[in-house]
Amino acid sequence: MKNSILLLFTVAAVFTACNQKSEKAAEAIANAEATPSGTKEERIKRGEYLVTVMGCNDCHTPKKMTAQGPVLDSSRMLSGHNGSVPSSGFDTALTRKGEWIIMSSGITSFAGPWGMSFAANLTPDATGLAGWTIDNFKTAIKKGKFKGIEAERTLLPPMPWQNLVNISDGDAEAIFDYLQSLKPVSNKVPNAIIAQH
Repeated sequence: MKNSILLLFTVAAVFTACNQKSEKAAEAIANAEATPSGTKEERIKRGEYLVTVMGCNDCHTPKKMTAQGPVLDSSRMLSGHNGSVPSSGFDTALTRKGEWIIMSSGITSFAGPWGMSFAANLTPDATGLAGWTIDNFKTAIKKGKFKGIEAERTLLPPMPWQNLVNISDGDAEAIFDYLQSLKPVSNKVPNAIIAQH
């Protein structure tokens, strides 16, 4: 019995110590990311890391089909849906039911109950993010507003902007710095086709 009580107190003490360290570590990380820091090159590196782990390339970079399946087309990195590829028709009855979402083979356009959406060009070209401010970018990813303008429509699926509402300003700025450092790719992405219900 004495050993059981001693074990219980030991486990409780270890748990409390670990929990306090976890809370302090989380607070330190949050404070470190609250404002942009470091050199521009360090912020760009952080932005590249975030874009990679957040899976932005999954939708915003066109793919090449290979024997192993689709791979990123590095020559068109983050340039969005290829505007020169015509949109094909799809069974709207199937997608309107909400049971199916259909995507292009390049994984850059999507059809569902909302209509048809196309991944945006995120490069610093006039057809992409050239001319955007950091405030436009934050409004787009944190509030889900098209073109980063408050009065515009909400971004369409599958853009997971709801997952980004709490991103720190420092991380948002690092992502923006990285995107602005990319090679500009001229690619006018088609306008979304909004479903009429």
